[in-house]
Amino acid sequence: QKNSCVLPEDLKNFYLMTDGFQMTWSVKTDDTPMPLGSMVINSVSKLCRLGGSSMYTLPSAPTLADLEDDTDEEGNGDKPEKPHFDSRSLIFELDPCNGNGKVCLVYKHAEPVVSPDTEIWFLDRALYWHFLTKTFTAYYRLLITHLGLPQWQYAFTSYGVSPQAKQWFNMYKPITINTALLSEEADSFVNKLDPNKVFKSKNKTPVLKKKPPSQPPGSQKPPGSQMTSAKTSSLAGNSSRK
Repeated sequence: QKNSCVLPEDLKNFYLMTDGFQMTWSVKTDDTPMPLGSMVINSVSKLCRLGGSSMYTLPSAPTLADLEDDTDEEGNGDKPEKPHFDSRSLIFELDPCNGNGKVCLVYKHAEPVVSPDTEIWFLDRALYWHFLTKTFTAYYRLLITHLGLPQWQYAFTSYGVSPQAKQWFNMYKPITINTALLSEEADSFVNKLDPNKVFKSKNKTPVLKKKPPSQPPGSQKPPGSQMTSAKTSSLAGNSSRK
């Protein structure tokens, strides 16, 4: 009611279930726990609007709206239109990212009536915008998938994560750090096994086993028959002498 806008349905259901979310995890180095991962969704009370107040307490102090430059390229090609710090957009902070930037819920069209369509954008420390997702549900999945690793939002920027953060990515999310390779070469991590070649039946000539030469029946005589024939011949000789 204060900002004359309605929360998107998925984010409203999230806040009806839990007023914000925070999860941190650590790793042990030399038996000493070191904080590493951090996943944060600000509560409703911390869902503060950006660009509405001055950076300093002086009356004529500059605001974020003074950084607007109409010469910026917006909406060219497939790139979505960037948010504005002035009254054309409403920007709310979802995650402070431990000082590495801000993940924001953006209402891009706030004049004359706030549009219910929202997007999730990442604002880096140099105050450049980087598109993340169209819905809060998709961003929440990204948050869980990247395990809240340091500077994981910079993987969706043109300059990528820092070398130190890349070491943590190589240890815990080795494929995620190669998002550019996955988008350019979709088959780089696909097994190109051809089952037709692997299971192809080879036509081998059957090997015939050599069999011993067959002998006519009766050619082989048992040893006992030879002795009897020798005896009969000797008896026949003796009878002829007689």
